[in-house]
Order: sequence, then structure tokens, then C-alpha cells
Amino acid sequence: MTKTCDVRLYVLVDPDVADEPDLAMLARQAAAGGATLVQLRDKHADTRSFVARARAVGAALAGTGVTFVINDRVDVALAAGADGVHLGQDDMNPIDARALLGPDAVIGLTIKNAEHVASAALEALDYLAVGGVFPTTSKDNPDAPVGLDGLSRLVAAIRARGFAGPVCAIAGITLERAGAVVEAGADGVCVVSAVISSDDPQAAAQALRVRVDAALESRKELA
Repeated sequence: MTKTCDVRLYVLVDPDVADEPDLAMLARQAAAGGATLVQLRDKHADTRSFVARARAVGAALAGTGVTFVINDRVDVALAAGADGVHLGQDDMNPIDARALLGPDAVIGLTIKNAEHVASAALEALDYLAVGGVFPTTSKDNPDAPVGLDGLSRLVAAIRARGFAGPVCAIAGITLERAGAVVEAGADGVCVVSAVISSDDPQAAAQALRVRVDAALESRKELA
């Protein structure tokens, strides 16, 4: 099912993390700085508010070429006309999400351990997000961070299953850590606070994009 999906700079906007209450503006700034994919996460909103916020973020990203996905909620993605959805391990099965969203939707899944790799319905997925790689304060996470070594092992296991889509790394990723994450095998980084809590989200996104692109180019040269 894998289609072209760019996860080099995956920015997650979340009202519980953002210093700026206007998430649509944050999404637009992230896009201007080089974000390739934006996810809206809102764990506490009622459905109607979530849809309204999703539509506003989607409108802000219209025409930028940036992929827009919704965290967890297939119904919100459908109602808001988002490009797709990002699923956790306790969310809808990716096969069911694909049946509802159709073949053109972008569907991603969080992978935290080898068991998740083994059980993932890879045929229904376009990208995977591995983590948390480092400790993070943007979300409650009962699982221990996998670290760079764990990230490398999980990416290898994903490739061993024949998944050809991109794999990004998530949790605790900063500008200083971005290069090492790519060196460990990630095709991009998913960041939250590093962009949306920055004093200048556009500049923060731009710096991260430059760092990720340079690390990917270096990895290509070494291959």
C-alpha cells in the first residue's frame, strides 16, 4: 500500500504542548520552515471541537504540499478532509482504517518494540514512527525510551519484514539529536516541542530540516 510519503520533518501540533494557541498558525509556520508532514494531536477535545480545529489546520496547510494527518481519530480525519491518520497500538486496526479512508489516504503507525513490528499490518501502512527514542515531556509515555541502539534494531526489523516505506523517529528529538537519529536509520524526525514551543517555529523547523537533509545526504554517500 506504500505510496510516496515524506517524513523528513514531521511536525506534530498539540494544544497541550504549544505556547501559541493558534495551531493553524503554528502549522503554517512549520510548513514555511520546511515541514513535510504535519499531524494534529488533541487528546482532550470533544469531537466537534476536534473537527473544527482540524479543518482550520487543514485550511492553513492548503496549497503548501505538506501532508496533513490526524492523530488516532479516523472519524475526525474523514470529517475534516485530512490526508490521513496516524494510529497508535490501541487505535483502529490499520486494515480497517484503510477500508474506511480509501487507497489514497496516508496511514501511519507507532512502533515501540519488536512485537509491534511483528504484528503490524504493513500492507495497509504508508509510514512507521518508531519511539519513543528519547524521554519526552510532550506526552505521557509509560514505555522506556528505546534509545539510538533500539531505534537501529527496530528499523532493521522493519526492513527485514520487507517494508519499503519511510520510517521516522519520535520523542525527545532536538536539533542536536536529529543527525544521530538519521544515522541510526530513521528517514526523518517527528518533533513536537522542538518546533511548536520554540520562540520562532519557522526558524526552528528550518534548522531541523537543514540538519535532517544533511544527515540523509551523508548517509547516502556512505552507503
